[in-house]
Amino acid sequence: MYICSMYSKELLKGTLQTIILQLLSEHGKMYGYEITQKVKSLSDGELLLTEGALYPSLHKMEAKGLLTTEKVALGKRVRKYYHLTPAGEAAAVQKVSEFSAFVESMRKILSLDENPGLEPC
Repeated sequence: MYICSMYSKELLKGTLQTIILQLLSEHGKMYGYEITQKVKSLSDGELLLTEGALYPSLHKMEAKGLLTTEKVALGKRVRKYYHLTPAGEAAAVQKVSEFSAFVESMRKILSLDENPGLEPC
């Protein structure tokens, strides 16, 4: 599902939709390869999304009405852009808020604020 040098699949499972929603919320519309490269860039190469993970998630989100697509012809190629629907915008706010609260809870449980030596590499 993911190629990742630092994080286990278990940690990343379930976060892909949140990542996609947040990126589209910030950037308006993006195409698949652009999403993979943005994740790679923002994570300093620590998270590398495969097309095999990304596109099924995009298709599921489109089927749920969270995304719409727009095809743009670029010469002989057609690029498919994804952008959020109003429901997708609401889901982005909810998912990011939920994930942020989860991370804060994990920091408390693991006492990361009090034990800086336990910070991730």
